[in-house]
Amino acid sequence: VDIVRLGTRTPVVLPQRFTDSLLNVLKKYKRLWLNTHFNHINELCEDSRAALARIAESGVVVSNQSVLLKGINDQVDVMKELVHGLVRNRVRPYYIYQCDLSEGISHFRTPVAKGIEIMESLRGHTSGLCIPTYVVDAPGGGGKIPVMPNYVISQAPGRVILRNYEGFITAYTEPEYQAQDPANYVSSLKEERCSTEGVMSLIRGKKVSMGPSDTRRNKRKLN
Repeated sequence: VDIVRLGTRTPVVLPQRFTDSLLNVLKKYKRLWLNTHFNHINELCEDSRAALARIAESGVVVSNQSVLLKGINDQVDVMKELVHGLVRNRVRPYYIYQCDLSEGISHFRTPVAKGIEIMESLRGHTSGLCIPTYVVDAPGGGGKIPVMPNYVISQAPGRVILRNYEGFITAYTEPEYQAQDPANYVSSLKEERCSTEGVMSLIRGKKVSMGPSDTRRNKRKLN
């Protein structure tokens, strides 16, 4: 086990739980990460700020996972105030989640475009330390998919056209590049932990194609 990660909303809803005795237990684990769940600056009350300070001073790294919620934090300045407040309290803004397709919470959901708008308002307009990753937790078990504004405008051999948050457009000239033999690199990463699934299987030459297995064409091949 390389790290231990805890997910809890306790710093938000019951910050008094972080007593000296609990923090002394947490201090024993030097690679402990705590992910919490502040959604609005108003949740960073005095008790929560005190708890976050105590947690940070105990050596535990704290990150935050917000959910984009209609009428609560789906406004540019509201989200910016939240991420600034988190960083001031030594909490890393980690994720902004698109609200799930769960029963009973549809009134909180926003369009994905709203999340992209918020990310556009953060990148370049505040410190990079304050910028979380906006993700959609894919229906059907696809995991977290990052979604962001498109900063690559076009590509051609040897040149990439990019834009920044101000709308400044520039051409980046790429170097002549030839991939090196992986055997020439020094790495202690075990082979079973190398990235060889999904699109990486194509990039690494493990496969030449990939796709869904339950299409009509594939079923005909099996027959």
